[in-house]
Amino acid sequence: MKQSSRIRIAIAVPKYGLVGGGEEHTAQLTNRLSRFDEYDIHLYANQWTNVSERINTHKIPIVGFPKFLTTISFAQFVQNSTALMHFDIMHTHERIFWADLSTLHWIPHRLWIRDVRKKKKPTYYDLATMRVERHLVRSGRLFAAVSTLTKEIFLQEYPEIDPERIRVIHPGVDLEPFSIPDRAAIRHEVRRRYGLEAGDTVAVFVSMNYDIKGLDYLIRGIARFRKTGPRKPIKLVVVGKSSNAAYVHLARALGIENDVIYAGTIPHERIAEVYLASDLFAMPSRFDTFGLTVLEAMAASLPVIISENVGAKDVVKQGRNGFIVEDGRQEEQIGHALEVLSNANIRSVMSREAQKTAAEHGWDASLEKYLEFYDEILEAKRAVHAGCKRPEETHYMAPMTRTVFSLTHADQKDHRV
Repeated sequence: MKQSSRIRIAIAVPKYGLVGGGEEHTAQLTNRLSRFDEYDIHLYANQWTNVSERINTHKIPIVGFPKFLTTISFAQFVQNSTALMHFDIMHTHERIFWADLSTLHWIPHRLWIRDVRKKKKPTYYDLATMRVERHLVRSGRLFAAVSTLTKEIFLQEYPEIDPERIRVIHPGVDLEPFSIPDRAAIRHEVRRRYGLEAGDTVAVFVSMNYDIKGLDYLIRGIARFRKTGPRKPIKLVVVGKSSNAAYVHLARALGIENDVIYAGTIPHERIAEVYLASDLFAMPSRFDTFGLTVLEAMAASLPVIISENVGAKDVVKQGRNGFIVEDGRQEEQIGHALEVLSNANIRSVMSREAQKTAAEHGWDASLEKYLEFYDEILEAKRAVHAGCKRPEETHYMAPMTRTVFSLTHADQKDHRV
């Protein structure tokens, strides 16, 4: 890609490099893009950490009270801040009013509140978020879905969108933290820290929201495994910060309270150590657009157990590098998966397959696909500018110069839940 001047790219995301798979994905991708001399990267965010010196940062205010202004204000301030900057590419990781490329770390908000959060009626915040989302979908150019599941759900809500405008690009995983040569020493130290024996079979669960990520399913599955016959128990290490009172009570009621260890929040740069000290990973989520922790676990050579509602099922080969459990059968199928993985010989084979899968999904593969997206966007714009195509033939729409936003009575009716 040769240009007489640097290609100016705006990246929009509320939180950059903070806790969360989406935030980690955005930071990894943007920092890598900034290494290319032909790109001039500008980050528009409210909070950030660990930003490359090659990235220009712009503080975007967010009005959090009343709450319904949260999404609207970020979208409006991003638009105001970028309006006169003449960027070649506008790339967003959040709902804003317009973008050349939108990475879908999220599913349509209407389906989120109805199917995942199980809300009976949307709030003003929900209505406002849906309104901003519709602006983006109807005026945006291209979309990068982090999984096939995300793409399918997106098209379910917006069937009018040409499927060719949405392509699946899996998040990349940073393989370096898991390539530590002396794994045995780390395994010994981490297990000692949490009171685990060298011979224990250890499952790890990583989340900042135990409810959405299905910790209750996992605890019930472990209890089911224990009932299948006398055996040495599987120990579960829970990493993350969420209310755990209900899960402590559940484990106690099922007789496995001594097998569940709550490790609390661990800095992201240290989580690799916990993976390396474990034997398998489990995350039977109620929903997850992808679940970067799945690839991180595989990078540590851990076979995985996930639900069919996790987008990372794209990379899981049933019975080879992990297991996918079905809705309504979580307890039974988690128990079965643990039965298989309690066999050290089988687990060893599956561990190698998991590591091989992670190696195929390093950042080089993901970055290359984003670079292809950027090239396509730039070529389409050049064609329009040169008069080779009419704008409508590119399936693109020009960005708005101003958005006047309000929640009308019609919006309040148009929630369809």
